[in-house]
Amino acid sequence: MIAIIKYNAGNIRSVQNALARLGYSSTITDDPEKIRKADKVIFPGVGEANSAMQYLKEKELDELIRSLTQPVLGICLGLQLMCKFTEEGNTKCLGIFPNQVIRFKGNAIIPHMGWNDFVSNTGVLFNKVDPKSNVYFVHGYFAEPGDYTTAICDYIQPFSAALEKDNFYATQFHPEKSADVGSTILKNFLQL
Repeated sequence: MIAIIKYNAGNIRSVQNALARLGYSSTITDDPEKIRKADKVIFPGVGEANSAMQYLKEKELDELIRSLTQPVLGICLGLQLMCKFTEEGNTKCLGIFPNQVIRFKGNAIIPHMGWNDFVSNTGVLFNKVDPKSNVYFVHGYFAEPGDYTTAICDYIQPFSAALEKDNFYATQFHPEKSADVGSTILKNFLQL
C-alpha cells in the first residue's frame, strides 16, 4: 500500500492521480497506523510551513514521519518540512535533512513558477533521467544545497531540487506535474 500523508496542504489529489496513471493505488490518510504499515509513504504539499507543522504536531505525525523506515518521498512543501528549519514563519521543521530553507531574494519573480532545467542530478530517483531534463516548480522558498542534495537547479541562485538520506527522498519540484520525466522519477521511487 502507498500512503499519501494528509495534513491540510494542497496538491494531494494530483499526486494520487499521477500514481493512478502509473497503475498504483494509494490511500490519503492522517491515520498513524495506516502510514506506519504502508510500503511507501508520500509527503506532498503546497501551502504554508508554519500551519502545516502545527497540524503535523497536533496529529503527532511529526514524530511518526521521523521514525518511518520504509521509503518516504517529500514533494515541494514536504521537502521543506523535512529540513531542519524554514524562514517561512520562522518554523522549526522535522530535521530529517540538516538543510535550512530560505526565501528567494533578488529581482526575479517570486514564486519561482514553471519549468527549470537541472544543473545536476544524481541518486536513485534520477535513474534513466537525462541530466539536462526539466521539471516543474512552484515555490518561494528553497533548501540550500548541502551534503544530501542529489539535484540542483538554478533560479536567482543554485538550490536543492532534490535531497536523499537513508530511506528519505524529497523533491522541490512536482514530479506529478513534470510530464514523462516526473513519471520516471515517481516510478523510480515506487520501485525502491
